[in-house]
Amino acid sequence: MKFGPVAIADAEGAVLAHSLSLGTWRLKKGHVLTSADVMMLGQGGVTEVIVARLGDTDVGEDQAAEILAQAFSGAHIRAANAATGRVNLHATRAGLFRAERLSVDHFNAIDPAITFACLADRSSVLPDEMVATIKIIPLAVSGASLKQAKTAIAARNLAYVAPFRAMRVGLIATMLPTLKSTVMDKTRELLRSRLAPSGSRLVEESRVPHATDAVAAEIVRMGASYELVIVFGASAVTDRDDVIPAAIRKAGGAVERVGMPVDPGNLLVLGSAGNAQVIGAPGCARSPKENGFDWVLARVLAEETPSARDISRMGVGGLLKEIATRPQPRQQAARPDADQAAVSVGVVLLAAGKASRMGEAAGHKLLADFGGEPLIRKMARTALASGADATVVVTGHRGDDIAASLSGLALELVDNPDFASGMASSLKLGLGALAENFSGALVLLGDMPALRAEHLDRLVSAFVESGGTAIVRACDGDRRGNPVILPRSAFGEAMQLAGDVGARTLIESGAWPVIDVEIGPAARLDVDTPDAVRLAGGVTERKGAADGQ
Repeated sequence: MKFGPVAIADAEGAVLAHSLSLGTWRLKKGHVLTSADVMMLGQGGVTEVIVARLGDTDVGEDQAAEILAQAFSGAHIRAANAATGRVNLHATRAGLFRAERLSVDHFNAIDPAITFACLADRSSVLPDEMVATIKIIPLAVSGASLKQAKTAIAARNLAYVAPFRAMRVGLIATMLPTLKSTVMDKTRELLRSRLAPSGSRLVEESRVPHATDAVAAEIVRMGASYELVIVFGASAVTDRDDVIPAAIRKAGGAVERVGMPVDPGNLLVLGSAGNAQVIGAPGCARSPKENGFDWVLARVLAEETPSARDISRMGVGGLLKEIATRPQPRQQAARPDADQAAVSVGVVLLAAGKASRMGEAAGHKLLADFGGEPLIRKMARTALASGADATVVVTGHRGDDIAASLSGLALELVDNPDFASGMASSLKLGLGALAENFSGALVLLGDMPALRAEHLDRLVSAFVESGGTAIVRACDGDRRGNPVILPRSAFGEAMQLAGDVGARTLIESGAWPVIDVEIGPAARLDVDTPDAVRLAGGVTERKGAADGQ
């Protein structure tokens, strides 16, 4: 191929290297110039163009890309139409995308003019999902290089999709008094969504005591009927002789591996019993976020069950936790509806401060009377009436009085003996009290009486739609306010806060997308002074103080 500038009079039949415009008339890169094109360009004052002239054995960019794409026939991969030398490849089946690193490296070393980029090996993919792209860099490539590249695709099994197999699955969930049934329900539904792409079906769930004999009996029963048995323990596995691995052995099965170098996912157990593969799921698998359980489950469903050696090699790339300081050049898309259903939010209601702006005479603002009940009880009932899944109240100053005002409500109390150090200490305690399965925390201040359950529900809905990945903040028009929902990925950074600092530092870091949700004046109304209590319709704890008596 010859490339370079030529006089316009000599350009007929050449391939245009760069797009050209004359008024509203436009010729695109890659266009083969005709005699009419040459005449129009000459009349428009163009004297020279940069073109490529193909040799006898050269193949144009689009044709070359399509030839290579068609070489993937039979690999459960289809090619889109080629354009500007590029053709994208898509999966035709749900499965595990496979690409051998050395084969891809060999392909990309054949000729710099020919490139192949793809997903990571063993990525789970859905039908029609893009798995790779072929790009021809110049306007044409030599026939010899093209032939060599085509051969490499076929001879080296460069990339393919290993289809998932539809399996019948049994779920064993162990029970302890500390594990709520609602958490177990959400775990079951999330597992259904994880199995759905493969066409696998969760046939039954059995809930048994967290004891070796009880689990072993169910493994024996389910192992005779199903191809896959998944065990969710109410308590994490800490040893090879702990309940789940011990139960697999007692059921006559074999334990392949306890633990994996993937975080989150370290505490996974893999074994077999009867006709079934058995996976002891780590606690992080109660969350929709990617974790080591997803990696192992995908391989099992693709009939590539990993060995202990395979799992030991998962460390590189195995750090899956979201890191606040890591750049995020692509905005994260909302998760599919099946995953959205598993996004859960807990409320952290902050009620530990001294409320010093109230003064001694007016008493505690959170004990002020609003509609016949203390403000903090009103706030707690608002949280409980919302779509959030649990409520934690952090107490401190006058903790006993605050706790007494909340008696009879289905919430968890956490005392902060270090409340005087500032809001950060209470926020950290509240976040730490939420179970691992919660995707986010709605941080609710205790002194915002205008908030209603529907306001909180708007925030929760926005958080769910984001897939649990964004910070969600209430606002009144263009004025930012409270409450705020923090995604679990921000918890680690929040645990580093100190002093009288709240979520604002995390919001301003730019590490997470921020979604503002309009709820009106309620986002800005708090009651820090006796006058504010009175104007909001309340009566201070010590009657008459708000009126200056």
